[in-house]
Amino acid sequence: MTDPKAMSLRFPDPAQRAAIAAAAKQAGVSMQEYILSAAYDRATAVEQRFLEGFKASMARSGAAFAAEPSSLDPGDGQRAAEQDALREIEGQERGHAA
Repeated sequence: MTDPKAMSLRFPDPAQRAAIAAAAKQAGVSMQEYILSAAYDRATAVEQRFLEGFKASMARSGAAFAAEPSSLDPGDGQRAAEQDALREIEGQERGHAA
């Protein structure tokens, strides 16, 4: 009789099942434990990659906020161009609304 708590392990490829069974036997664990352990290892590896990327993003953001204000502030020419573009967009919106 099978254990009701056991996972149902079905493999369409008999060679794949044999390879996993051999690896589990070599590791001295059941196939279920071997598969769950591999899934956990993969999930934690993905989590670690995400956390590394997040830390790198935080470092870039921190560097941007720590930069000298003069290097971040737009110049007078850029401000004027932005204001002109904003007026043009607002004018187009008014034209479409009428």
